Amino acid sequence: MFGRGEMDSWKKAVVAGSIGVATILFLKRRFPAGVLASGVALAVVAAEYPDKFEKVRRSLPDYFDRGMRVMEMAARAGQRITDAAGRGGAAGVFEEFGM
Repeated sequence: MFGRGEMDSWKKAVVAGSIGVATILFLKRRFPAGVLASGVALAVVAAEYPDKFEKVRRSLPDYFDRGMRVMEMAARAGQRITDAAGRGGAAGVFEEFGM
């Protein structure tokens, strides 16, 4: 009965309202309040679907690891572009990438 089927209407309203309020707060640069409002929506969804939420929670370290690898690659590429630009200007950048 619980966690199965359709979410109750009031829970849908809480999730939608929390996401809407969080969006407005983020746009107004009130980040702590936006995070709090997002947390309300997340808590309601987690309470409704605990098994799926647990699966996502267990896979979060993998997502963070992948994200960090992408950021490291972007930083290395940016450093290479900066180094090439310092050596030969725009021609050095194009030469670095074989253009």
